[in-house]
Amino acid sequence: MFLKQKNMTSEDEKKSRYKGIIKGFSIVGLLVIAFLGYGVYWAFYDMNRLPTGVYLTEVKSPDGKYTLKAYVTNGGATTSYSLRGELVFNKEENKSKNIYWNYRENSANITWRDNDIVVINGHTLEVPSGKYDFRHQ
Repeated sequence: MFLKQKNMTSEDEKKSRYKGIIKGFSIVGLLVIAFLGYGVYWAFYDMNRLPTGVYLTEVKSPDGKYTLKAYVTNGGATTSYSLRGELVFNKEENKSKNIYWNYRENSANITWRDNDIVVINGHTLEVPSGKYDFRHQ
């Protein structure tokens, strides 16, 4: 009724145990690296964590579907001003999102080429998916 197991020698058992330990450490190591990588991204590169800043201006798209609001942020005594562009969805219930972040800018020149393409200080973005972040250039 029961299947007989093949007898493993003590050397085979040691090799099997060693492989299990290596696999366990590898999985834990990969998880730690992934967690640290995400932590660095979240802390330093996530556009949703940008400072709010002071309202500067806003421009609506030609069809009125979007509004791009510009905010200038002061990084303090050791850093220059930065410009944050926030895309607001006027006709949908979507949450607004940051699509523009550039260092050493304190003014915004915003023009819409058409309903889905906006130019902010010379940087062309296709909304709603396009983004410009000086930290990734």
